[in-house]
Amino acid sequence: MNRAALLSLSRDDLIALILAQHAQISALTARIAELEARLAAPPKTPDNSSLPPSKGQKPNLPDRPKKPRPTHPGVARALAEHPDSIIEATLATCPHRAHAHALGLADQPDIHAYDHIDLPPLRPVVTRINRHRGLCPCCHQPVAAPAPEGLEPGSPFGPGLCALIIHLHVTQAIGFQRLARLMAEVFGLTISEGAIANILARAEAPLLAAAAPIAAAVRASPVVGSDETSARVGGKTWWQWVLLSSTAVCHVIADTRRDVPTTNNACERALRPSVIFRQVTGGFRAEWGAKVYAAAASVIATERLHGLTAPAAIRAALAGKPVIQAA
Repeated sequence: MNRAALLSLSRDDLIALILAQHAQISALTARIAELEARLAAPPKTPDNSSLPPSKGQKPNLPDRPKKPRPTHPGVARALAEHPDSIIEATLATCPHRAHAHALGLADQPDIHAYDHIDLPPLRPVVTRINRHRGLCPCCHQPVAAPAPEGLEPGSPFGPGLCALIIHLHVTQAIGFQRLARLMAEVFGLTISEGAIANILARAEAPLLAAAAPIAAAVRASPVVGSDETSARVGGKTWWQWVLLSSTAVCHVIADTRRDVPTTNNACERALRPSVIFRQVTGGFRAEWGAKVYAAAASVIATERLHGLTAPAAIRAALAGKPVIQAA
């Protein structure tokens, strides 16, 4: 309001205006005081508020003086029992004098042995099968050579590659996109996410067949431990159970809870990889994927009790040769 407008107001209007402005100034002063108090207050942390511990900022640890690394003379990595190759590094002549005296193995009886460990170039082994066919010159009927055993037409991916892909997906929680990239960058193999899904889908029948006697072995055990965790299947919450005996581990993913014994630590440890898998991948898009995972987890955990690695356990199951056979 300008000066002319103020001068045109009556005495009562001026008093009302002053009172209104006074009320506004009081409210603004109170608001300023409130904001200043907030600024002066300590920040919210899990220690002074309801914030969860994960929201708290971890303080920087003080620098610790570096201690000299302890060494133990004479202690080194054990030599491989069966090296793939051995190189004999010997001297042909003496390096200390100009006479170049010839040296033989008898002059060098002492050996400093150590191993050099490396990986060979990782690439898929591609086998081309040419099935010859034609006409019999005698009967004039078409003939074709049979496919070599184990190399029948269909999926181009062999059992070793399929076992590796299932192992990396189930036990290492590598999703389809990252798994396809890993196969390309590490193994030089171009494979699509759809092909990976097909490998898992084809593994459903042999894995379920291998898991069935495992479930029977657990049911027949006099003592069974169990535990549960949630699983996401098709965007819905299901439940994953692990039932454990001394000789077998059975994983089951179902859409309802079951009446099972109380939990124990061994079962919690058996379920931990599944919890990590759920957190990393987000769960399963379809019910068949949950069945494949549960069956593969059962086979891998059970075969480990019998001394097999995960890839070896999966390959045996795909070939119909699991450790625990159906009765």
